[in-house]
Amino acid sequence: MKVLAAMSGGVDSSVAALLLLERGRHVVGCTMKLFDRADPDEPRGRTCCSLDDAEDARAVARRLGIPYAVFNFTEAFSGEVLDRFVRCYRSGVTPNPCIDCNRYLKFGALLRRAEVLGCDRLATGHYARIERKNGRYLLKKALDPSKDQSYVLYFLSQDQLARTEFPLGGLLKAEVRAIAERHGFVNARKPDSQDLCFVPDGDVAGAVERLSGRAGEPGAFLDPDGRILGRHQGIARYTVGQRRGLGLSAGAPLYVCGISAADNTVTLGPREALFSSEAAAGDFHWISGEAPKTPFRCRARIRYRQPEQPALAVPGADGVVRLWFDEPQRAVTPGQAAVLYDGDLVLGGGTLL
Repeated sequence: MKVLAAMSGGVDSSVAALLLLERGRHVVGCTMKLFDRADPDEPRGRTCCSLDDAEDARAVARRLGIPYAVFNFTEAFSGEVLDRFVRCYRSGVTPNPCIDCNRYLKFGALLRRAEVLGCDRLATGHYARIERKNGRYLLKKALDPSKDQSYVLYFLSQDQLARTEFPLGGLLKAEVRAIAERHGFVNARKPDSQDLCFVPDGDVAGAVERLSGRAGEPGAFLDPDGRILGRHQGIARYTVGQRRGLGLSAGAPLYVCGISAADNTVTLGPREALFSSEAAAGDFHWISGEAPKTPFRCRARIRYRQPEQPALAVPGADGVVRLWFDEPQRAVTPGQAAVLYDGDLVLGGGTLL
């Protein structure tokens, strides 16, 4: 079996390629070039996709004795990830670009490239598991709960799951690093990336302005009753639940409770105003390929590192899933993903409305 192994330059994807070889696969390594780094001297270890990352991936591929290539996907990345990122922030919602990158680049453009190269499967260093049962493919959480990445993979279809391998799903991160050290990989102790690859300085609003070529438009801060509290510096600078960086003096702490692109306002309120027992998610994808016909109990995650919360899920004929949580949830944020679980099993997910 011929497998295309996506190699980011990090330790995880490097060990994934090694494990594939040990399983007797014919492995071809590759790195996706997603954008042109503006600052080639950016410190290592903060983001992925730098020139140094590509060189680390190339060094590991050379050590493994496998073919290696860099694929230029800058145009697709710009259209599918960067443009979405800008549109979301300018419309007052907070996107998850890593989900878009996985959805449209890794398991979209790269999976299609694998087909062109005659590869049977695509493999990545994601921490998740794929199983087949009763003719259906299941997506399950990784064995290591601290590294589980099933949340950012909820969109995978049955066809994609059939052509994907996650070699690290049954391993702990410490085991992965130990394997890399035993094999002398240059990235065995390389830190995990922390920031968005195209926002290495963490300045999201600055990235939105740079990518769109437009400065943020100031507008009004409002209280929950619509009274003006002050002026904001552009809605892209704010997200639901935010407290710091408001630039506003008040007698008590204020938090971002809502953002309206229609009238360019940001609503602020007390902490208790952030909590809600309800949520709705659209563009919903079910891993099984079929939506449940009736309401059901599950556990829901509404942000990447949040613990799952017990909830009642009600699928609608309009493709929207409505959630009623057992306990009120803090800062349900439009644009983020809501992913549903039954134990280790990923049921599906969608975008919070």
